[in-house]
Amino acid sequence: MAEQNHENKTGVKVLTFGCRLNAFESEVMLRQANKAGLDQLAGGAVLVNTCAVTGEAVKSAKQAIRRARRENPEARVIVSGCAAQTETGTFAEMDEVDLVIGNEEKLHTSAYRALPEFGANDVSKVRVDDIMAVRETRPHRIDSLGGHTRAFVQIQNGCDHRCTFCIIPYGRGNSRSAPLASIIEQVKELVGNGYLEAVLTGVDTTSYGHDLPGGPSLGDLCSKILKQVPDLKRLRLSSIDSIEVDEPLLELIASEPRFMPHLHLSLQHGDDMILKRMKRRHLRDHSIEFCNTVRKLRPDMVFGADMIAGFPTETEAMFDNSLSIIDECGLSYLHVFPFSPRPGTPAANMPQLDRELIKQRAARLREKGELAHATHLAKTAHGVQSVLVERGGVGRTPQFNVVETGDLQPGQIVEMEISGHNNKKLIGAPIRELQLG
Repeated sequence: MAEQNHENKTGVKVLTFGCRLNAFESEVMLRQANKAGLDQLAGGAVLVNTCAVTGEAVKSAKQAIRRARRENPEARVIVSGCAAQTETGTFAEMDEVDLVIGNEEKLHTSAYRALPEFGANDVSKVRVDDIMAVRETRPHRIDSLGGHTRAFVQIQNGCDHRCTFCIIPYGRGNSRSAPLASIIEQVKELVGNGYLEAVLTGVDTTSYGHDLPGGPSLGDLCSKILKQVPDLKRLRLSSIDSIEVDEPLLELIASEPRFMPHLHLSLQHGDDMILKRMKRRHLRDHSIEFCNTVRKLRPDMVFGADMIAGFPTETEAMFDNSLSIIDECGLSYLHVFPFSPRPGTPAANMPQLDRELIKQRAARLREKGELAHATHLAKTAHGVQSVLVERGGVGRTPQFNVVETGDLQPGQIVEMEISGHNNKKLIGAPIRELQLG
């Protein structure tokens, strides 16, 4: 996810990088910062919620911090997020930064109180504790998400797995689930405030519930949400690990029309040897079998996937397996990452590929993904589809296709007659607003 800006009327501004979980937490940060009195600062405040998934993400955050200081010379610049947790010193050394707080601390009012004075030494402006010591995900209720027409709802945080390329567990800690009842109440509140779609998000969403009494699964949670929040029109999942998908979730996929027919898979690669070196828990055939199984249960289901290009030791034949799995799984969307060695991860010590070769392979993977997406759009560019109108003149179908909506009011679901596509978006005209309620 690219940088997103959110500023409320008090002058506290939030810059968000990375995932949907960060987008949710930025709303919590804004509320906690205001409670701490940052809304009363004469120069205002800029909160930067960083991402650590790639070196480029960290670089982008640094650039945004420098820009924020230039544009807001009197503001307090406060940095948090995964990169702040894993590379604390990097941000503490920046003259533009007034305070660095950890991924857990950012969610609490106390972290924003008693800001250090300008010019204080680096140690005094660091408030980052051991993320591995955090044992639970405390519910943080929000009533809206600035700039979003879909509601992101945190159900889980952290990850117990240690993929060799991934720094995120060291920024998020071990897996811990939010209480089921609190999630349902959060969804009810957001729906009551006008949101028609909820997106359940976390670091490892399919691990949900293993640490809770009774061990409810992700499928159990989704079923209870749809049953207990009947006014919710759409339920969607963020990225999932298919190896952890439970039977209740498969049953829901097959039977519940309010569960959206779009799954984004944490696939990462199409070659078995690379998957083993990544320390992934699935192999190529499992991914193909999963997509085929789900498509039989729900013929209109579409799949997106995260893919890494240029992982250490990747040969041309191995890379070809990533290209070919796009067709074998029938993927319609790709989120491509050129491999980026993250300090402290095992993959950073493996034999590295030439950076230019990595860029070339990432470009080839994106090109293949764009062709798959255009092919998918061509198959769906007809008939009447329900579209949730978002900001920026676009909306989303249940299959997550982007549709040009013009000046339609954001937040509503409309029926649109789809007449074609431009390889990136569907094109159509509204028929009428759906009768909701």
